Amino acid sequence: MSASGGTKAIVAALAANLAIAAAKFVAFLFSGSSSMLAESVHSLADSGNQGLLLLGGKKAQREATPQHPFGYGRERYIYAFLVSIVLFSVGGMFAIYEGYLKIKEPHEIEHWYWPVGVLVFAIIAETFSFRTAIKESNAIRGELSWKEFVRRAKAPELPVVLLEDLGALVGLVLALGGVGLALLTGDGIWDGIGTLCIGILLIAIAIVLAAETKSLLLGESAGLEDVKKIEEAAVDGETVTRLIHMRTLHLGPEELLVAAKVAVRHDDTAAQVATAIDAAEQRIRAAVPIARVIYLEPDVYSEAAAQAGPDPAATPGGPGPTADH
Repeated sequence: MSASGGTKAIVAALAANLAIAAAKFVAFLFSGSSSMLAESVHSLADSGNQGLLLLGGKKAQREATPQHPFGYGRERYIYAFLVSIVLFSVGGMFAIYEGYLKIKEPHEIEHWYWPVGVLVFAIIAETFSFRTAIKESNAIRGELSWKEFVRRAKAPELPVVLLEDLGALVGLVLALGGVGLALLTGDGIWDGIGTLCIGILLIAIAIVLAAETKSLLLGESAGLEDVKKIEEAAVDGETVTRLIHMRTLHLGPEELLVAAKVAVRHDDTAAQVATAIDAAEQRIRAAVPIARVIYLEPDVYSEAAAQAGPDPAATPGGPGPTADH
């Protein structure tokens, strides 16, 4: 699965959200609707989020330095995590607070045509943004379901934009429902209930985004498809006879570290082993171009050692040498 950052989808979402935020805020000033205020803050927060994603993508392009020898690819994960924090605090918590105030002290909506007209406009604009994000995602998600795509994507930008746009559309429907019920019943409490529902929705989306980007920040392995390609490319059956074990780690959406122990023939010379390792690295890079950092350790395969299983003390995160077993 490609690690494309979906810049087109981010820019489309940013343009739509800026226009929608301005329109919603004008509607709030004329109508006094708390749903419109919550939605205007929501759109403003989304605009800031898209700015964070673009900034993260820019910073991730910096060259590696002695202090950061593996580069800055994870900047994209950090800024995506910041998006979840902004969505939770600025979007969700503000909407819940505003909804609580409106339920506590409801008042009628004035100039109803402003919020209704703006909400219809916003739904159209968000649909355009959502459609762009879907089109960009379809180009790289392959046969994955949408749930699997959000969970397994190594580039955080498209899942973030997809969830934001989906949340925005559902939030607009909730706002329209709250405003509509408030107008039909003459009771402004429905406007507050709609605002409260928007806040709960945004917090739920923020939690999902935080969980997924946290996993990326901790470090995820390559996808199953890439792992299979690497395993097949590493072994040629002659100079490299077997893959003993391997670990992969995404240094960024488009940078993969591969560390493996490979079996070579016991009677090969040092020069032959070095040539075999170089050839295996070339095959791996050809099969999976994002495999930028490759460390291959030659060894002689032992059936007895393989049957004994891996050493827990040598496993990252496993028990240390002095731990009780």
